Parts: sequence; structure tokens; C-alpha cells
Amino acid sequence: MRLLVALVAAAAAPLSAQSTAPQAIPAPNASGQGDVAVTIYNNDLALVQDRRDLTLPAGRSRQEFPDVSARIRAETVTLTGSGIGIVEQNFDYDLLSPSALMQKAVGETITLVRVNPATGAETRERARVLAANGGVVLQIGERIEVLRDDGLPVRVIFDKVPEGLRPRPTLSVTLTAPRAGRQPVTLTYLTPGLAWDADYVALFDEAAGRMDVQGWITLNNRSGTAYRNADVVLVAGSVGNAEQRSRYPSPPPSADVMAAGTDSATRARVGDFYLYPLPQRTTIAQAQQKQVSFLDVSGTPATRAYEYRNQWLGTTEQPVSANSVLRFSTGSRQGLGDALPAGTVRVYQRDTRGTPQFVGESRIGHTPMGSDLGLTTGQAFDIKVQPTVTERTRLSSDGSRWRTAMRYRLTNASPRAVTVDLLQDGLGGDTRIVSESQTSERRSANAALWRVTVPANGEANVTATVDSRF
Repeated sequence: MRLLVALVAAAAAPLSAQSTAPQAIPAPNASGQGDVAVTIYNNDLALVQDRRDLTLPAGRSRQEFPDVSARIRAETVTLTGSGIGIVEQNFDYDLLSPSALMQKAVGETITLVRVNPATGAETRERARVLAANGGVVLQIGERIEVLRDDGLPVRVIFDKVPEGLRPRPTLSVTLTAPRAGRQPVTLTYLTPGLAWDADYVALFDEAAGRMDVQGWITLNNRSGTAYRNADVVLVAGSVGNAEQRSRYPSPPPSADVMAAGTDSATRARVGDFYLYPLPQRTTIAQAQQKQVSFLDVSGTPATRAYEYRNQWLGTTEQPVSANSVLRFSTGSRQGLGDALPAGTVRVYQRDTRGTPQFVGESRIGHTPMGSDLGLTTGQAFDIKVQPTVTERTRLSSDGSRWRTAMRYRLTNASPRAVTVDLLQDGLGGDTRIVSESQTSERRSANAALWRVTVPANGEANVTATVDSRF
């Protein structure tokens, strides 16, 4: 039987100064919010500031704040206003629904309306709800009956909305006011369920050595409440949050920061975090993703590079593709000219017909202005590297020192010469390169770098001998 729930009781009157009855059910598109400002952080956390005008009686009264976040952290709530004092606050998260109505009706009397499928005639019976545990058990006169979902048309009529059920998430506050009158108050609280991330679309012109970049902010609302015409500020960074420190780790970036930022970004900051205010107010609906543009740069310098990183004692039976890397700067000169919040960069290039084609993506972390980035977009089809350990010799009787000979064969099947950044990891401590066919440079304390030119449709070889403890 399809269970249709109808409410026939008149909505309760608006709350008086001392009443504890629920407010009237608002219209579906109405909002109890006032002037809303939302600050959203990167670790599933947001700060909501909701300024509402209340008509308060003198002395003590209970005020209800509908349309707060359904996931509000009640312990973070503050309410500020001229001279008001807070006595008590309650968050009513038991929302009005057919199942909640039936649960609250246990022990109460309802009306069953049955329809004869053949004639359409209605019959009504009063029934007392005995239980609603996985099914509804009713007492109708002297008999006990279970409501079954057998396709017969039946609906249930409730006499009233049970106390404690709310059509929307509602915070009730008992407060005191020194005098009667209308005055503004500001409700402030933290909530999970609001998040944002950055996405970047880059159109790379390899021949010109330039790219166009557009940045998008993606807002995601899973807080259970819409925020209408809100002033939204995004904070690039994860603020300290004891509840979520271990549950929401940031995904690791895959871009290589070759030089850290040194430019001072002009955008606003709070503490050590950059602020990205949206240019105009916006409505963030519940269960919605919304995208807003925040970066649009044309013709910034960019180059294609190739990179292969070999682990200590790494050797392969077959040649392995080098990484294809897009290099660019976030600097104020010859760069994007902004600090970049963490997100995913998707790279496109035009084919011979002029149609943009997707060529790879990579994630960046929060990147200061003035940084040099190497973005790995994929593996090069034509550029291969085959590292081989050609000899390994024990130098000491106790096996504490070894000499390792390496050969790296690089091949290029493309019609143009390329330069490959060949990196050898595992060279920390007292490890030394004692001989090499091409001079290397230290990329870090642990890695050596050879910039190897590989001719078109040709190959190049690099050899090195390393003296190490193990």
C-alpha cells in the first residue's frame, strides 16, 4: 500500500515572547536567513555569519532561527546584539518527514483513509499508533493491524505537527533583552558540508611558447541548507581543526615546484592564508556544485620539457617513457601574476585542424606567487629512457662501501631534437659520483641532474660511477 502523508492541522501561530510552540511552516521558497556572509576553507569547514533583524520583547524570550546549517556545530554558536544575553540554546535537527511524523505519532491517534479501487469510495477509521519500528503497527478498535505496502491506496492524516519537528534546521535561543523593540543580531557558527576547490584550464601553444589559463572556483554544498544571496569569501588553506585533522587529509600535489615563490601577492590575507572573495553575491543551493571564474590570463610564457627520475639502483628490462612536463611561472613578470590555490590543472593543445585536445592533467598544491612549476601531464610516446646497473663492486670487506656503475640509454623517435632532464635519486649522505660521461648538477641533496640532448630519431647515452655506503 502506498502510504501518503497529509497534514490537516492548521499551522501553529507565530511564536510569542514566552511561547514554546513551533513557528508557522514557511513557504518553500522563503528563507529565514538575513544578510548572510560565508567564509569557506579547504578542509570541509565554513564560517557562517547571519545578520537578522528581530523584534524582541523586554526581558526573557525564546527566538527561533530557521534555515541554519543542518550540520551546524552547535558548540561554536555565538549570538551578538546590543545588550542581549543568552540563557540557553537548542538545535532542533529532527526534521519534518513522513517517517519522522510516524515516529512521533507513536501513542497518538491518527486517521486512516482507504480508497476502494473499484468504486473510488473513501472510508475513514481512527487508529492508535502502537509502534513504528521497521513498519507501522496500529490498533483499530479491538484489532491490531500492520500497514503494508501492498499497492492499495491508503493515506494517513495527522491532527497536528508533533512538537519538536521542524520543516527546516532550526536553532532556538532563549535570551534576555533590556528593552523591547526591533534590533539587528548576528548569528555566527562553524559548519562542515561546505567546501571549495580550484580547477584550471590551460590552452598550451607549444610553437609560440605561450599558454592561456582560466581558473575556476568550484563550490560544493552538502550542509543541508541553502545560503541565499550570500557574500562569499574563500580561504586558500586548511585552518586548524581538531575534529577533522585526521579525517580530511589533503591530496598530495603532483606538480614539481622548481623554485619557491618570492613575489608578494597583492590579494588580501588573513593570518597566513590568502583570501579569494567572489566578485558578487551568490546563492549556494543545497546539494549543488557552482563554478565561478577567478583567473583569466592570456599569453603567459610556458615550455614543454621531458623528465625521467630513476630510483637508487633502478634498472629496467625495457625502455620507459619519460614524463612530459609543462613548465611555467606564477610570477608577476612573465607569469600568471597570482598566488594559486590548490587544484587540478587540465592542459589542452590544438591539433593540426586547430581543435583543442586534452593532453593531460596534474594537481598543484597551494602555490605562492613567483613560483616556478613543472606540471607532469603524462608520458611521452617517443621519448624513452632505459637505466641499467652495469656493475656493482664491493669496496670494503665488511660490505659497507660499494661502487656502482650506471648506464642510461635515451632514445628519441620524434622528428626534432629534445632535451631530457635525467635525475638520479638516492645520492644523499656520503654518496659521491666519482666519474660521469657528462657533468651533472645537484638538483637537491639527494638527486643529481643531467640535461641530456637527444637528437631527432636518435639516441644518447650517459654513464656514471657512484661510490656509496650501501
